[in-house]
Amino acid sequence: MGIKSEITKQTLRDMEKITGCKLTLGKLIWAIRECDEMSQVEFAKKLGISKQHLCDIERGRKNVSPGLAAAYADRLGYLPQQFIQLALQGIADRDGLKIFVEVKTQLNFAHACA
Repeated sequence: MGIKSEITKQTLRDMEKITGCKLTLGKLIWAIRECDEMSQVEFAKKLGISKQHLCDIERGRKNVSPGLAAAYADRLGYLPQQFIQLALQGIADRDGLKIFVEVKTQLNFAHACA
């Protein structure tokens, strides 16, 4: 699969057991909401979206941009990398690309090329 971190591999396996299928951003958001015992209305307010939009994300009917994925992670108190990776993977899967997306934190080299 191309995942280097054993912790990440185990986390993905655990989440896939919980959700019953391949982990997607929608399934991750659903699992977090269920663990927090929140309704879709409450959780949608927390994310700053409508209940219907949350439902569409959870059910895989809508993809989320990497920027929104990062914002959702922040609002929920999670690191953005996993949310961004799942958002990008969902877009790649939707487009029929046979790739695995891996996200790494960028080191700050902004001034090195200036």
